[in-house]
This record gives sequence, C-alpha cells and structure tokens, in this order.
Amino acid sequence: MAGQHLTPPQPRRLSDDERILPLINVVFLLLIFFMVAGRLAASDRFAIEPPNSGSETNPAGQITVLIGTDERLAVEGEMVDAAALSASVSKRLDDGAAKQVRVKADGRVPATRVVAIMERLREAGAEGIDLLTVAGNE
Repeated sequence: MAGQHLTPPQPRRLSDDERILPLINVVFLLLIFFMVAGRLAASDRFAIEPPNSGSETNPAGQITVLIGTDERLAVEGEMVDAAALSASVSKRLDDGAAKQVRVKADGRVPATRVVAIMERLREAGAEGIDLLTVAGNE
C-alpha cells in the first residue's frame, strides 16, 4: 500500500428539497405557536355591537357590564338577571378597590334601558360609569 494516497470522501450536495425542509419546519412551528397563543383576550358572553363615538378610552381594573338587545345582562362575563344586577355589582365593588364600572351595551338597545341600568349601577355603589363605544368614522 505504499504510494497510495487516500482522498477524503466528497460531501454529498443537498438537493433543493433537503435545503428547504428546515425552513418549512420553522414555519409550521410558528403557525402552531400563533394558533395557540393567538387567543389571549377573553371574549364577551354574547355578541355586542357598541354605538359609535368620537373618543376612545379603555382603562384597566374596572368592572364590565354587558347589555344585550334581548334583555341579557352579564357582569364580568357572568350572566345575571335584571333583579340580581345590583347585588352582583355591589358585591364586586365591595371586593375591589375600584369603584368604576364600564358598560358595554349593544347599539340597538334603547337608550332608556341603558340609562335605567346605569342608574341601578350608581345605586349599587359605582362612583364612575363609562359607556364603551366604538370610534366612529369622521
């Protein structure tokens, strides 16, 4: 074997399919991640279409009351009937430091009903009531 020179084996060239496979794996992992992490905000118990407004506020730490067109009410995502609304809000106001209540009413709910509910919230101990709306197009 004298005089024979061994050359190292040549690396195999990767085909186009083999080179793109890691990229496809990363894309699928990102897709799965965003599908799992994409739903971070809690949804409302029933569909609400708020009325339009020229201003926009959304402070944190307040109690949220939902008013539906079909007489449904929810306090912090928990369905309540009209008779239990004041007690539920009063209990939550007593438990927390905030005395603010956010009202998210469907735009088709009569204004007199919204005002009546806001008066009941005030009687339950709410010091401030914010009516949530959608920013309007100008």
